[in-house]
Amino acid sequence: MRERYIVRQPVKNEKNQIIAYEILYYGENQAYGNSDESSNEFAVADTVYSFLMHNVEKSLTDAVHFMTFTTTLLMKKTPALFPKEKLVIQIDDSVVIHPLALRFVQQYARDGYKIAVNEFQFAPRYLSLIDFIDYIKLNVKTISGASAENIVNLARSMNKKVIATNVDNKELYDTALRMGMDAMEGSYVAKQMATKAHSSGYLQSNFFRLMVAVVKEEPDMEEIEQIISMDATLTYGLLRVANSAYFTTNKITTIRQGLVTLGISQLKQWIYLLSTTNANDEIDETAEEFLKLSFMRASFCSELMRYAKNMPISRSDAYLMGMFSTLEHLIDAPMEEILSTVPIAEEIKAAILRHEGRCGQLYDLTLSYEEADWEKITKHAEELGIPTHTLTTVYFNCTESVNATWKQMISPQQPGTEELEG
Repeated sequence: MRERYIVRQPVKNEKNQIIAYEILYYGENQAYGNSDESSNEFAVADTVYSFLMHNVEKSLTDAVHFMTFTTTLLMKKTPALFPKEKLVIQIDDSVVIHPLALRFVQQYARDGYKIAVNEFQFAPRYLSLIDFIDYIKLNVKTISGASAENIVNLARSMNKKVIATNVDNKELYDTALRMGMDAMEGSYVAKQMATKAHSSGYLQSNFFRLMVAVVKEEPDMEEIEQIISMDATLTYGLLRVANSAYFTTNKITTIRQGLVTLGISQLKQWIYLLSTTNANDEIDETAEEFLKLSFMRASFCSELMRYAKNMPISRSDAYLMGMFSTLEHLIDAPMEEILSTVPIAEEIKAAILRHEGRCGQLYDLTLSYEEADWEKITKHAEELGIPTHTLTTVYFNCTESVNATWKQMISPQQPGTEELEG
């Protein structure tokens, strides 16, 4: 079966806040929206249309999404699969010069959908569309500074937003900022985080859920384990406490082992200590983004272990690898120092720190998927024995699960901390 990958990448404003995601896809050996009109476009469209028809509820649920629509997808009325408040219909020049496709775009705009144009030009062929456009996207690698600034100024005079694309390194990032872009996307933007969180950067609302769970008359250890496993810093903190000489001389390498070692009474005391020492701290948006990223990586790594061959670690180890991969951004210390304080498998440390071994390949596959690096995705999947046609389904199943769980995490009731004493 031919490869078919669908990935989402963040679109961020100048404050480094995610304002939307772009859906990128690759099918039939062709990247979405990156070729001229050809017979192969129909194969790409059929691949994507088939996937979206079966996964529409998983694809665009938690944010606004930009998605490029080819002429074929527009004629199939694929945008109608999605709610207008969640979708920005994105087109390129091949659609602009196609009279029938252009009429479809204009009708979607009248129906309330937002419209974006890739590599926009103030050229005659765009004039009939100009009133329908909401976002102009410029390739920062190919457009000159003066030209970009002129487009930005003109776009703003017409109440349109300008987004820089292909921002793949710091130099291009700084260039886009100087040009006055409203937002940016690219591999560098996907990785770039403005600041580190404070040293106890757990998600407060998830912490409150944990507090509720431990003070129940009959605490459910599976529920407690699940809550802790969603938060990188709580997982890290639990393993550090459980491995202290006060509790054990054995190595505790899983959340379940840590909970058994501490017991419910000591667990309450640990949580109470966290609640009092961080009573006035509130996690910032950057830290929350890292926590969600770690949760997604953990889920993806764990699920990929169902398919990977000859792996030296367990699924729970793979989960920790993904979960701990962002800790240096949540804890103010070098990653090597952070990982040295918990007894996780050496293969995990080698993977995160040096991208070594089969675990390193699994970790790199996860990172490559985030970055929509199609060649590396295929390379790492084949090295691990993972069928490439399963990747997109696994990815979106994890996305759906993480999004659903995240909504639960950020809206629980806050209990009184006094119940935890004693």
